[in-house]
Amino acid sequence: MVTKTTKTDKILELVRKAGVLRPRELDSYNIPRTYLSRLCSAGNLQRIGRGLYVLPGSGATEHHSLAEAGKRVPKGVVCLLSALSFHELTTQAPFEVWLAIGEKAWRPRLEYPPLRIVYFSQAALNAGVEEHKLEGVTVHVYSPAKTVADCFKYRNKIGLDVAIEALRECRRARYCTMDDLWRYAAICRVRNVMRPYLESLVV
Repeated sequence: MVTKTTKTDKILELVRKAGVLRPRELDSYNIPRTYLSRLCSAGNLQRIGRGLYVLPGSGATEHHSLAEAGKRVPKGVVCLLSALSFHELTTQAPFEVWLAIGEKAWRPRLEYPPLRIVYFSQAALNAGVEEHKLEGVTVHVYSPAKTVADCFKYRNKIGLDVAIEALRECRRARYCTMDDLWRYAAICRVRNVMRPYLESLVV
C-alpha cells in the first residue's frame, strides 16, 4: 500500500523533474489531487496559475512549458490553442504546447513538454511571428491576428466555435485591426471562410 509520505515524495519528484506539474499527471500514479492543495498549504508547492504547480522559489511562471518548448525547439512557433491561451483569447488551457514547424522540418521528440506539432507552409510559418522573453528564453509566438487566421485554417482540428470566439475576443480587446485580419486571412488562404464573420463585426 502506498503511504501518504510516499505519495508526497512522488509529487515532489515529479515537479522537480518537469519544472511545472499539472494535476492530471497524478492520475497515472493514483494520487488524489487533494494532495496538491495540502502541499501548497504546507509551503512545499506553489500554485502559479490554473492547474499549474511549481516548487517555491523555482522562478517558473505560468508560461514555463512555452519557455521549455522555445528552448528545445528554437525554430518552432507557438500557435493555435497555445497562442490563443498566451494572448488570453480563450478560456481553454491546453495540456500540450501547440507548435508550428516547417513542412520539411524533422518532428521533435521530447519527453517534456508534450507537443502538438502542426506543419506550416514557409509563407504561413514566417508571417506574424512575435518574439517574447519568457523565463529568459526567447520564444516565438504568432500575433493575435495571425493566430485567429490560423484557427480558421485549422478549424477542423480545434473547432470552428473556438476560431469564432478568438476572432470576437481579438477585436473586443483591440489586439489588431481589420486590415491585419484580412492580411493574414489572405496569407492563410481563408479569406472566403472568414469573410462572413469579419463582415459581421463591422455591421
